[in-house]
Amino acid sequence: MPPIDWIAVLVATVVSFAIGGIWYSPLLFTKAWIRESGVDVERGKNASMPRIMGTAFVLIFVATLVFAMFLGPQPGLRFGASAGFAAGLFWVAGAFGVNYLFEQRSFKLFLINGGYNVVMFTAMGAILGVLS
Repeated sequence: MPPIDWIAVLVATVVSFAIGGIWYSPLLFTKAWIRESGVDVERGKNASMPRIMGTAFVLIFVATLVFAMFLGPQPGLRFGASAGFAAGLFWVAGAFGVNYLFEQRSFKLFLINGGYNVVMFTAMGAILGVLS
């Protein structure tokens, strides 16, 4: 197993988490995401946001760590960003697409959630490519 650059993994995790915060914020897609996903806003008010955010951060950290292992040491900006784009578009968004077809979810929700993963993995790959 190649050595892991823990600083690169942590930076890529924080940036990916921040992208999610912006992506699903009122600045971009909050209203459309709530409408298309059917999230119950009232029920969400009773949810433990620290637990949800903490768990989301850990999941993104694990995804970043495994992606860093996949990329290997010193992949460079171009390869890292390209691999991230491909992983986001074809692995993650592609898998969402299959699920959304069978769940009969909207194409708009697919674009919102799939788009986030494409942007997140592209940024993640670029950061790992430069810092690793």
